[in-house]
Amino acid sequence: MGGVWSIAVYTFREGIRKKILIGILILSIMVIFGSQFMTAFLTTTSETTGQSELDIKLIKDICVTAIAIFGMLITIFVSASVVPPEVENKVVYTVLSKPVRRYQYLLGKFLGVQFIIIINLALMGGLFFFALYLKERVMPTLLLWSILLTYFQFLIVSAFTFAISCTSTSSILPAIGGLFIYVLGNLTEYLKDVSDRAGQTENTLDWLIGRAAYGLWQVLPNLQYFNLKDQILYLQVNDAPRDAMIPELVIYALTYGIAGYLMSYWIFRRKEL
Repeated sequence: MGGVWSIAVYTFREGIRKKILIGILILSIMVIFGSQFMTAFLTTTSETTGQSELDIKLIKDICVTAIAIFGMLITIFVSASVVPPEVENKVVYTVLSKPVRRYQYLLGKFLGVQFIIIINLALMGGLFFFALYLKERVMPTLLLWSILLTYFQFLIVSAFTFAISCTSTSSILPAIGGLFIYVLGNLTEYLKDVSDRAGQTENTLDWLIGRAAYGLWQVLPNLQYFNLKDQILYLQVNDAPRDAMIPELVIYALTYGIAGYLMSYWIFRRKEL
């Protein structure tokens, strides 16, 4: 595992130096930090707590949305851009000429990507945690659960974006594929609705569409399972998450993550290098 670890550390160091990644992170931190100033114009004050209930909810809404959007952009960008440039610039030939097998190379790259995602998510989540604590003076443990589940959501998208990147010498196609996976993962429940409605019609075309929607619903990951935004907005910050089976969701995400990595290895192994 020494070679895998060296590649992972190298990927992490190269990734955090990319200007576009730093720019996205800085922008996300500015949005989270700026939410504190936006609430200065709100004057609706709770009589019991002496704090504005509306401004706290606004801070939560802005910060959760910023972490989801900017975190996903970072995830897709990093996952799509670690392998293609090295294939295009022939760097991969130098690495594989050493006693490093293809699965070790890919595993190191994949782990390096996960390190970058975790560090960026920790920075954004830590700032949000600090902002909530300053407002309510209560440890926002619900936010910690949300950040954990958000990472596993990112893991699923990252794994399949990484697999797509192994087929390309450009980062553009994998990035588009990652966005497509993210959108589909958030629309999976609609596929179930389409399937249910199609089952109530006698039209052959509608029935076929329903069968196709049902098949996609069974195969595609449902990223909405990992979303605790509504609970963060309307529950107390130190409440436990409701209707969220954390161990099952972790296993669910790891299953898709491993499947994405195995897919990337299968693609990369067949690549002529």
